[in-house]
Amino acid sequence: MANSLLTPTQVTRKALMVLHQKLNFVGSINRDYDDSFAKDGAKIGDTLKIRLPNQYTVRSGAQISSYQDTTEQSVSLQVGTQKGVDVNFSSNELTLSLDDFSDRVLEPAMSVLAAAIEADAMNMVYDVYNQVSNTGSVITLSKVLNSRKILVDNLAPLGDRTCNLNTQDNVDLVDQLKGLFQDSTNIAKQYREGYMGRTAGFDFMENTLWPVQNRGDAAGYLCNTSSGIISGTPTITVSTGTGTFKKGDVITIAGVFRVHPETKAVTSQLQQFVVTADSTTSVAVSPTPISAAGATQNIFISAPGASKAVTVAGNLSTPYGLSLSYHKSAFAFATADLVLPRGVDFAAREVLDGITMRIVRQYDITNDKFPCRIDVLYGYKTVRPQLACRLANN
Repeated sequence: MANSLLTPTQVTRKALMVLHQKLNFVGSINRDYDDSFAKDGAKIGDTLKIRLPNQYTVRSGAQISSYQDTTEQSVSLQVGTQKGVDVNFSSNELTLSLDDFSDRVLEPAMSVLAAAIEADAMNMVYDVYNQVSNTGSVITLSKVLNSRKILVDNLAPLGDRTCNLNTQDNVDLVDQLKGLFQDSTNIAKQYREGYMGRTAGFDFMENTLWPVQNRGDAAGYLCNTSSGIISGTPTITVSTGTGTFKKGDVITIAGVFRVHPETKAVTSQLQQFVVTADSTTSVAVSPTPISAAGATQNIFISAPGASKAVTVAGNLSTPYGLSLSYHKSAFAFATADLVLPRGVDFAAREVLDGITMRIVRQYDITNDKFPCRIDVLYGYKTVRPQLACRLANN
């Protein structure tokens, strides 16, 4: 039975539900709705502070030799992007049933808005420095398990882990594992778009929007690990080679090993770094290499000196596909309430699972139309990149 007249709240809530259903990456990471803007509304550029866990070292024995100051660390998440869809719909269309109105008006509008927001947030993959490199080959369960190992080694909590695959990786992996996606407890979750099932400690999803890594043409570079890596400096100096390291390239350096995040014991694994800006001899990287002993140490340099080979993942100047394994706390996505104007024909805000949306409609007396705008104000931030791992295949 058709409604007599759909209300602004009904329309906004339904639009947000459609948007929410389509955000399978944003829906699987931390979402922070800042209701401090609920009264006056937020503006582009408003900033939220996210605190990071404090780090300490451990004393041996009974005697206290020194006290450690507690140094609070935080990252800033700027709510700096406003995206929206602008449509016209008439008062007659508001007399449709909510489902009919959703199919005709909201579904196509929310689909394109969701794709734009999701693609924007998925650029955080370029902040992730852990990578299982399998370029030129199809993904396998073994590679997924290697990414799980990296998350475990970096102390990612066991729950809330997702393996979000690009479409080609999904084809290749599901073909191998189709017999495993049979858990009856997961069948009920199939309404979640892109949700494939759970195995190997991950919820598996598929997304068409994962970007590729356009591997640079850097080759033959060497690093003097005595002078080229300065503890606490987010650049690494290299020499001898040719070409450019591209943003998102993952590199390792001979003799530069990762340490255990808590005990600081040296591991057998080379520390991976992601290039944060196109670079040549002065390479901007993340994480910032810290070799000095202490709570924040993340690397150990074995036999420091000249002529240590710099290796770039992937084939020279060849793009490769990316998928991502991650714990939800690796990334944050925040929305804030926009100002709700007065004196318009139609206005409402709604919040669902940490995402807030505003709809405003006005009457255009000149053209006898009802223009409507649908807006989301949001920001995103890679908070703990060590809790994510890129899967590089094909």
